[in-house]
Amino acid sequence: MDSIEKIVFKEESFKIIGACMKVHRALGAGFLEAVYEEALEKEFQNQKIPFKKQVKLELYYENQKLNKQYRADFVCYDAIILEIKAVNIIPVAFYAQLKNYLKCTNTELGMLINFGTPSLTYKRILNSNNSRNS
Repeated sequence: MDSIEKIVFKEESFKIIGACMKVHRALGAGFLEAVYEEALEKEFQNQKIPFKKQVKLELYYENQKLNKQYRADFVCYDAIILEIKAVNIIPVAFYAQLKNYLKCTNTELGMLINFGTPSLTYKRILNSNNSRNS
């Protein structure tokens, strides 16, 4: 299969998005991120989706570890950084921030999930610098 056709972590992504949709259907828009995060944690447990919450991720610059760390809302399947938002419109800066986290941690896939709109919105973001994508 050509690498362009490959969907990275396809099954895992579908499961995560399904859990997020279930939480959004139950709660709707209008809560703080912390509420969605707590509900999503319970839903991940119910659906047996492996996750870690508020994970400190080490950042690197030119293969040297930085003192600063990034705290991901979730890391699912030990491989997907998940960022939770509850805003009307996702600023471009949120996408750039997640791309930077992927690059600095050498993680292949990140997902930006927004619970702040009438319908759940999400975006899968690939780390274009990750060697497995080529």
